[in-house]
Amino acid sequence: MKKDDCFELYNGVRIPVLGYGTYKAAEGKGSEAIELAIEAGYRYFDTASFYDTEGYLGEAIRKSGLPREDFFISSKAWKTEMGYEETKAALQRTLENLGTEYLDLYLIHWPRPELGLREWRELDRETWRAMEELYEEGKVRAIGLSNFLPQHILPLLEHCRIRPMVDQLEFHPGYTQEAALRFCEEQGMLVQAWSPLGRSRVLADDLILELSAKYGVSPARLCLRYALQRNVQPLPKASSLERIRENMDLFSFEITKEDLYRISTMPQTGWSGEHPDRERVLL
Repeated sequence: MKKDDCFELYNGVRIPVLGYGTYKAAEGKGSEAIELAIEAGYRYFDTASFYDTEGYLGEAIRKSGLPREDFFISSKAWKTEMGYEETKAALQRTLENLGTEYLDLYLIHWPRPELGLREWRELDRETWRAMEELYEEGKVRAIGLSNFLPQHILPLLEHCRIRPMVDQLEFHPGYTQEAALRFCEEQGMLVQAWSPLGRSRVLADDLILELSAKYGVSPARLCLRYALQRNVQPLPKASSLERIRENMDLFSFEITKEDLYRISTMPQTGWSGEHPDRERVLL
């Protein structure tokens, strides 16, 4: 795998192998961090209505002077935007925020808007019906999910006309969600990793530090390379040009099979506390 390679979805849409996550990327700096990412060479940007970065991303793309087709842009419908009509309206707001006529990828952000909602399966199906129509209308080039586990995806598969193409999950050393990863692979869905660095607890883990020294790379680069070698697309976020460029330098080394297993079997570390079927755990 090389820097200019792509992941290919089952419908033939190709996604640049490296993506830039924009969650909290604009805090106090507007579009500056995103502009630096474009300068460093990123062309795939992941945003969401909940992130409040869609406008900043659109601004950064316009400032770059590069054509829209040079970029791959994904966004997500938030919990309050679920439902057939609500999802269609949400996409229109997202397109206006970004200043574009189409999205490359659109995701349902969470499977359950609230834990007490008993009809969440029906709501997911109505939301997905809207996603299918948006895809067929050409307003989005690919559709998928975020934070959906197998038990949330199965009810969709029973009724959908178009299968999900992507599932974005919390994935990093110490929290690899093996059952969900295996399920998505069996369904032909690309798994993307939000929080691929697992916060400072993962980067300071003894095993990660040992292996980063062995390969002569930073702990962050080791974690991102690990995701790629598991066929998971990492979506890191960084604010400095040095760190942004460092996160792109993942192709000069390869983790051995033995070390991949060591990372995959390390104790749970760096979990965010988020789970779609549980109350948020404050860690």
